Amino acid sequence: MIRKPPEPVQIVKQRRDDALASLVHGVPYIKWLGIEFDRRGDELTAILPFADKLIGNPFLPAIHGGVTAAFLEVTAIIGLSWAMLWDEIEDGRFDAEALAQGQMPRLPKTIDFTVDYLRSGLPRDAYARAQINRSGRRYASVRVEAWQDNRDRAFAQATGHFLMPDRDR
Repeated sequence: MIRKPPEPVQIVKQRRDDALASLVHGVPYIKWLGIEFDRRGDELTAILPFADKLIGNPFLPAIHGGVTAAFLEVTAIIGLSWAMLWDEIEDGRFDAEALAQGQMPRLPKTIDFTVDYLRSGLPRDAYARAQINRSGRRYASVRVEAWQDNRDRAFAQATGHFLMPDRDR
């Protein structure tokens, strides 16, 4: 049996980074909020860098609840999309050039999304991670936690259910 040699690590990492950047920067609202993703292997951490435009209550000051909810929902959708595209990215079937030219893959659609505001989001960077509880061909369930300085002190959490896109199209 003849086995093809493995790709160099740099090429695999570059393909993963290009795919993630194209996925994230292809959505204007994600770009406007300034959300970025830090990738370590197949694990993603969403980062919401602090900006004055994110403040909802200047007297506290606190991050706007809508921004918090959007941050959590974006984290869930990108996390689901990343998990869905992982096999294509790994074996080289993923077309990052098409994605960079605006041909976005179909993203999961939100069925419902429930946010628990645990404390005020302070005027500093925020982080979030999505945990996929169930992901099938048609439906997915995701839990997301957001924190700022200490991962054990979440300031918001959410649970969402999503309609998965048809991958045959």
